[in-house]
Amino acid sequence: MPSKEFTLDDIAQHNKEGDLWLVIDSKVYDLSRFADLHPGGASVLYADSVAGKDATQVFFGLHRLEVLQRPQYARLQIGAICGQTETIKPLAPGELSLVPYAEPTWLTPGYFSPYYSDNHRKFHKAVRAFLTEHVYPEAVRCEENGKRISQEVVDKLSEINFLAMRLGPGKHLKGLTLMGGIVKPEEYDYFHELILNTELARFGTRGFVDGLLNGGVIALPPILNFGTPEQRAKFIPDILAGKKYISLAVSEAFAGSDVSGAQTVAVKDGDEWVVSGTKKWITNGTFSDYFTTLCKTDAGFVVLLIERSDAVSTKPLKTSYSATAGTAFVTFDKARVPVANTLGPVGKGMSIVLSNFNHERWMVTATSLGAQRVIVDECLKWTNQRIAFGKPLHAQAVIRAKLAAMISRVESCQAWVENITYQMNNMSYHEQSDKLAGPIALLKQFVSKAGRETAEDATQIFGGRGITVTGMGKVIENYHRTSPFDAILAGAEDVLGDLGVRQAIKKMPKNARL
Repeated sequence: MPSKEFTLDDIAQHNKEGDLWLVIDSKVYDLSRFADLHPGGASVLYADSVAGKDATQVFFGLHRLEVLQRPQYARLQIGAICGQTETIKPLAPGELSLVPYAEPTWLTPGYFSPYYSDNHRKFHKAVRAFLTEHVYPEAVRCEENGKRISQEVVDKLSEINFLAMRLGPGKHLKGLTLMGGIVKPEEYDYFHELILNTELARFGTRGFVDGLLNGGVIALPPILNFGTPEQRAKFIPDILAGKKYISLAVSEAFAGSDVSGAQTVAVKDGDEWVVSGTKKWITNGTFSDYFTTLCKTDAGFVVLLIERSDAVSTKPLKTSYSATAGTAFVTFDKARVPVANTLGPVGKGMSIVLSNFNHERWMVTATSLGAQRVIVDECLKWTNQRIAFGKPLHAQAVIRAKLAAMISRVESCQAWVENITYQMNNMSYHEQSDKLAGPIALLKQFVSKAGRETAEDATQIFGGRGITVTGMGKVIENYHRTSPFDAILAGAEDVLGDLGVRQAIKKMPKNARL
């Protein structure tokens, strides 16, 4: 780091072509040879408010802090202003933001919550630090280039038993070291998992969120809950260790929210099933080794664990989020599957799949909540540093009204998510299936709708930057483009709203009258 010190008068002497210095947050940069390489053109740098001046306000009206941290720009620093110190710094790994509403209440200094213990706080700090150091760089790369998560990062995640923790509390955690030993398997609960889900959504990389082994999160529970001991021993260890990958294959062109419309057929032939059909929009499908698959038989639906083979082919589906999610169209061309790979009883496949939806919908809701809070954080920062009509953007009443709506939505979502999570912590798997299917469906509808409203408000606040893939509004653009995924995956909003009401009507007491 350059240690030479200058005065502002020194800087003012270097304000012309071929001799250009400026100050950003106390740091002095020599841009004399860089000016013609500036992506925004050299003329911007020669403006009266920039050349030979403290250009901190101008810079942060155009660029994100991360720009200064890139090696090719950091090396342009030649010193610092005498008597000044750097004030604008990135958060350290694990550090909490002090921006109002950037963190949930339980993480905000001076506030309290009945849901979280000291262990949850230690767990949160470790998770945020780990994801920031080991996963965030990969998230940005994969979101941009569309490639699947690297085996190197998967191995790093496996060291902390990441996928196992994302399956929630249960017997599958026995004997595992979770997050370096911060939490014991028997103490791990749904609030720990909620922390994982909200934290991994903080990167502004929605496609990567699903590419981060989400296939395993939704495809393993049928094996855990309905598989035989032999099946669990054969398949689960390698998947949890990141050596094998798995997807849930339920949706079809014939059957989205209408799961009962599935047309993939399984016909028994001796000690094998012969499976023919297709599945669509299968998360992680392009790189999965196994598929937890809903099939139709003469005796009703069945769930089969199908291994990739020459008779199982996948091709990528181009959707509006990054190809890093591995979204696939899967074809089963008379694939032969051992009867030993049958999960649960034949004819009970639909109930197995439906019982799996509660956790999946709750997970999607939690990641949506985490992403929404990031958008609130981005908008509060932007309206504070963006100058329009000679004043900060938040001086406009219409902008403050949008911020108020965004904050109200995310805090409402947080409260409902935590309430449902508390219920999950105190109910068995079967009690959750009976009591929480309706509430979770309504919760997901509410949170995903809130997210899309927040995406619209944020785009208006950021203007053109909010529809630009790179730069100041890149996080907003990504969220605006991909927030509809939360409204569709694991059940479309309208279908879930109807499910929630129908569940409520079923439980109406017969003697209820006005």
